[in-house]
Amino acid sequence: MPDSKNFLLAIVLSIGVLLVWQFFIAGPEMERQQQQQAQQTVQQPAEQPTADGVAVAPSTSQPVGTLPAGQAEAGTLSRDAALALSPRVAIATGQLSGSINLTGARIDDLHLTEFRETVEPNSPTITLLSPSGAPDAYFAEFGWIGAAGVGPLPDRDTEWTAPDDARLTVSSPVTLTWDNGAGLLFTRTIAVDDKYMFTITDAIENTGNVSLALSPFGRITRVGEPKVLGYWILHEGMIGVTDKLQEWSYSAIRDDGEQTWEDVVDGWMGITDKYWATALVPDRTEPFTGRFVFAEGTAPVYQADFRGAAASIAPGSTITETTRLFAGAKQVSVVDGYQTQYDIRLFDRLIDWGWFWYFTKPLFYVIDWFFRLFGNFGVAILAVTVIVKAFFFPLANKSYKSMSAMKKVQPQMMEIREKYKDDKAKQQQALMELYKTQKINPLAGCWPIAVQIPVFFALYKVLFVTIEMRHAPFFGWVKDLAAPDPSHVFNLFGLLPFDPSAVPIVGAFLAIGAWPVIMGITMFVQMRLNPTPPDPTQAMIFTWMPVIFTFFLAGFPVGLVIYWAWNNTLSVTQQYFIMRRYGAEVNLWGNILESLGIRKPQPAKAAAAAAAPSTPSPANDDTPGAADEAEEEVEVTIKPRSAHNGRRKKKKKQAKVKG
Repeated sequence: MPDSKNFLLAIVLSIGVLLVWQFFIAGPEMERQQQQQAQQTVQQPAEQPTADGVAVAPSTSQPVGTLPAGQAEAGTLSRDAALALSPRVAIATGQLSGSINLTGARIDDLHLTEFRETVEPNSPTITLLSPSGAPDAYFAEFGWIGAAGVGPLPDRDTEWTAPDDARLTVSSPVTLTWDNGAGLLFTRTIAVDDKYMFTITDAIENTGNVSLALSPFGRITRVGEPKVLGYWILHEGMIGVTDKLQEWSYSAIRDDGEQTWEDVVDGWMGITDKYWATALVPDRTEPFTGRFVFAEGTAPVYQADFRGAAASIAPGSTITETTRLFAGAKQVSVVDGYQTQYDIRLFDRLIDWGWFWYFTKPLFYVIDWFFRLFGNFGVAILAVTVIVKAFFFPLANKSYKSMSAMKKVQPQMMEIREKYKDDKAKQQQALMELYKTQKINPLAGCWPIAVQIPVFFALYKVLFVTIEMRHAPFFGWVKDLAAPDPSHVFNLFGLLPFDPSAVPIVGAFLAIGAWPVIMGITMFVQMRLNPTPPDPTQAMIFTWMPVIFTFFLAGFPVGLVIYWAWNNTLSVTQQYFIMRRYGAEVNLWGNILESLGIRKPQPAKAAAAAAAPSTPSPANDDTPGAADEAEEEVEVTIKPRSAHNGRRKKKKKQAKVKG
């Protein structure tokens, strides 16, 4: 039926366009070549890029300082050599390891001990933060800003003092001190919980005899532009909440320049990767000015920072300021827990749930619940697929019922097409009259595929952005549901000595695993439940579509491919039983042979003659009551089989033979 097939074809081609766009246009961005520029000396209080942060003048709202003489430039040292340049206090919790730099009191050495770079158990743990001078420097820093005359303030060169046995653990915070020698005593207490939240409490005691005004600041600085996936479905870069959620990619900040928001209350700022993030959470009761900024010096520098409101310190008094730093994995339960525990507005959006978060996030919770029940995310995905199929069963039942009725009138449709093959208008009119007479909805058969599209993309989003799916195994060779199928058909699953994915240009299309092939087979079988379309072009498209989707989905997370294959299998089973229930012929094997060209399709006239009654149809009889009889026969064709219906059909057949 043309309308149904064209509608289905439009849906499938739309998906194909999206997939092609993602692979070829929204693919990974080309890494920009870094410009090599000589280090310039600061001559005036104007903003200057440095190798470890964006330094600005004292009179502005941001941290003070320029690159000190003798300090290594970005990326000129190994990470271990950069760590050895300064005294440190160790960080050791169940989730984190690393150290605090006593020079500047920076948190610039952090490993996520529960996560590794690959699925191999002995691969290195994830390195989140690194010190200035090391490759990919990435760190958090806190301090104070004051007007001229307040005396020295702690900066990145300040040597803080810590107890000899200091060690930051969940149960033992670390207290650092520094005296500026001009009447101000600075005390910084750093605590960390059993996950990824640091609490930095700064206290300033004024031992002088003059009132002073100081503003707290915090900044997260990243030196060098990280390689990002560049997919439209995922945000990587600057993120925060001001009056609303702010998401700025590295390229947007680089091209559009500094972004500043003033008088922000109950917000936060940070930098996010696919699975990891750092975020500053100022005191939610006080307004602050937040900023995203880019500067290009010896290396590109990206920074998310804030400046709090100025606080007055009277002689003999002490003020305190508390800032929180999230630095870790974006686990759903952890991020949601922090949002509730500390009442951080929209902190759950640190995970990129997308515009349709109200559908994507609940889907994750359902999958996670089944994971806790079965202990396997792959099995959880299969269980969720069954629930989705059950939820849409009434719609699918109605659709397959209509498809079964369509199969029954296939001979009449083919006869009409041949009769009016030179007059498309009359052909469509005759087909619509047939649909009306038989009470068939020509578009109903498309709904089972249409309704699974939003579920497909929501599951794709969940698999793509949630760290819970990262390195989550299924069975057999699948060790990571969030990665493509590692098996390769074109090297006979490792028997041939070459890696298809390494082939230039076409490697991604040659790296087809076993699960994409299984998905393609199930899709092929599902499409073969219906007869081969009489139009040669449509027949060719429907024949090659499973092959095309096999190649396209080969690079998708294998968990998504498993979902699609399982969904196809359930759809085939469901459609088979519904078609049998409503008396439609299920000629699956014959349809497969026809699509492969092994057996020729039955000619339209022969098929119509074979299915047509030998006596005139009551619908064409002008005698009274003929229309009622025709309506009764149509009703019989779509009702379930029964012994009574069988006897009626048998009697009718005998009557026709006698006639």
